Amino acid sequence: MSRPILTADAMRAAEQAAIAAGTPETVLMERAGAALAEAAWLVAGAMPALVLCGPGNNGGDGYVAARHLAARGLPVSVAALAEPATEAARSAAGEWSGVVEPLRTGTRPAPLLLDCLFGTGLRNGLDDAVIKQFLRLAGQARLTVACDLPSGVAADDGAILSPVPWNDLTVTFGALKPAHRLASAMHRCGRVVLADIGVGTDGIWHEIGRPALPPLDPEGHKFTRGMIVVVGGAMPGAAALAATAAARAGAGYVRLDAASPVANVPACIVQGLEGALDDPRIGALLIGPGLGPHNGDLLDKTLHAGRPLIVDGDALSILGDPARLHGKDAIVTPHAGEFARLFGSVRGSLPEQALAAARAARAVVVLKGPSTLVAAPDGRLGFAPPAPAWLASAGTGDVLAGIIAAMRARGLPAFEAACAGVWLHGRAAELAGPAMIADDLLPAIARILSE
Repeated sequence: MSRPILTADAMRAAEQAAIAAGTPETVLMERAGAALAEAAWLVAGAMPALVLCGPGNNGGDGYVAARHLAARGLPVSVAALAEPATEAARSAAGEWSGVVEPLRTGTRPAPLLLDCLFGTGLRNGLDDAVIKQFLRLAGQARLTVACDLPSGVAADDGAILSPVPWNDLTVTFGALKPAHRLASAMHRCGRVVLADIGVGTDGIWHEIGRPALPPLDPEGHKFTRGMIVVVGGAMPGAAALAATAAARAGAGYVRLDAASPVANVPACIVQGLEGALDDPRIGALLIGPGLGPHNGDLLDKTLHAGRPLIVDGDALSILGDPARLHGKDAIVTPHAGEFARLFGSVRGSLPEQALAAARAARAVVVLKGPSTLVAAPDGRLGFAPPAPAWLASAGTGDVLAGIIAAMRARGLPAFEAACAGVWLHGRAAELAGPAMIADDLLPAIARILSE
């Protein structure tokens, strides 16, 4: 199931709407702090805790969490960076009956550390003196839990504003924030838990979740299940890998249109038929894996075939102008270098860049990298969950392109097909393990679909 993602401003607007509708801010804070305490309890058990509270509402959540943990019988200490500066935080601090000491050199560590210093409102890094004590206490804790966001992280672009410890758990409220799924911040978050505090979070940005794939028609056949043509080129091995991935991902019929037969292709892959691009049964065309830099004629034919397109790899460099995709029902899958060559210098955060590219191409853009995003021209944005680091190896992008082609040919709309492909790709890497090569993703795809 997909989880919503909101920017800091959008989250504040959602909270204000809830307050205007009759839910007091103190009630929202009580729900958030209680959820933070519950999550910390489930992870750490009866472990003595130190709660670090900042002056804002993030600190207010911390005072509430401290009270709930103490009510469970835990030894709880609270260290504050400053006096509460908001009415809700002052109210929460007033409900805490224990001692509040200033955050300083003499603050004693605890096995469980709750970071409630700063959340989505942070614009600048922490002071050096605060960083020193914060990192000391985090380094001496056995488990660290962040409230909403790790302190030192920018909510909307995932920037690290000052040194941030690695957290075991981050508990956020209402919706995820972009930083939870953007490098480098997401790697500091640990597991991200989303708590419902009664705030409406409707929006068009979301974390990509397990896809709902279309069921197979018991009265269907191989062509209605999804027919794909993969257009090969100078390096046919890459096209063969993409074609095999498409077949493994559930396409009913995959055709590899290469200049010459390719060895070691599964028998289910049909090779090199004349007139391949004219077949009206085609559900998706994939061009780019191993195409080479000198096959512009193949790209031209593919663009004019009038079928749903997945444009990957070398085809992105040959394309030249993203306007050539206008009206083409296309998905493009660039990594950072291909993105720069195709779209030039695009300003803004990574989400803003992906959305600007989708609008420029009038196509769905899968921006691949440590933070993979799927952007649609209408403003929808999917953030991939963290993928294993070992996915960064040769050939894995060809596999992704093949999976996306299969999803498109099986009947998913372009944005949903791209999101489904990204999720399946990441999950396949988890199953394949750290010693994997791209070929190892293929049997892993079959295992996922059997689930």
